[in-house]
Amino acid sequence: MSAVADNNVRGALMLNEPMSKHTTWRVGGVADHYFIPADVNDLSLYLKSLNQSENVFWLGLGSNLLVRDGGIRGSVIATANALTGIELLEGNMLDVGAGVPCAILARFCARNDLINGEFFAGIPGVVGGALRMNAGAFGGETWNHVVEVETINRKGDLNWRSRNDYEVLYRSVKGHDEEWFVKARFKFESGDGVKAADDIKQLLLKRSLTQPTGTANCGSVFKNPEAGYAAKLIEEAGLRNHRIGGAVVSDKHTNFIINDGSATAADIEELINYVQVQVYKKSGIKLLPEVHIVGEREDV
Repeated sequence: MSAVADNNVRGALMLNEPMSKHTTWRVGGVADHYFIPADVNDLSLYLKSLNQSENVFWLGLGSNLLVRDGGIRGSVIATANALTGIELLEGNMLDVGAGVPCAILARFCARNDLINGEFFAGIPGVVGGALRMNAGAFGGETWNHVVEVETINRKGDLNWRSRNDYEVLYRSVKGHDEEWFVKARFKFESGDGVKAADDIKQLLLKRSLTQPTGTANCGSVFKNPEAGYAAKLIEEAGLRNHRIGGAVVSDKHTNFIINDGSATAADIEELINYVQVQVYKKSGIKLLPEVHIVGEREDV
């Protein structure tokens, strides 16, 4: 049964959609409803059409995310193939849709002689997800460049919010929890776009040399603790290449867990928990997940 009550909705709606098709770990059960809005107005109409008791989950590129094998009840809103516009404004500012991949934002900045956005090339997700968690890479952080954001609530109402409306922390952002990001206004600096493009190439080369790119992973699994690095703690706990089912701690970068092609979400979650326990036993430091774990566990 469709979740959409209004026939004017123009986006694509799929029922019982396997989330393994939409996550970079390539695992996850089905979502009851999977909706790709045609644009922000279509998204508003879809949200207005839903029963207010229905769970709503937002999805970008599916990185930094573990969907359990039992799937997601309710509606998944997919932004990666929607909400993708970028508009160059006066004063070195950009309006960027929440579904724009961060790597595309980095390259857009370079083409328009804007600098200090190069780090976005190292974030394997979309702008909406980067806003939600204050994603960063290579020393840069998303919210260092935010002027204001446009949000949408469960009723489909749109609002612009100042950066000062949020408490921005390391890998987390607090404020207006019942709203979701649909657009951000960023400010960058004028500079040498050719050099910025070359810096992006060098950053991506560094990433390919130090991270298991080309494998099924979610990016960094754990946040770095205040003192030190998660990868170093994991390695010191003797967990390099440790395996549970088809989930394995990467040999190349131990803060990555790889699906070797046979892993279930349960394998990955069990390995995450195991790493936390073993690192705590070794160092007394409890690693906090950077990855978001959502959905239902599969019935046994």
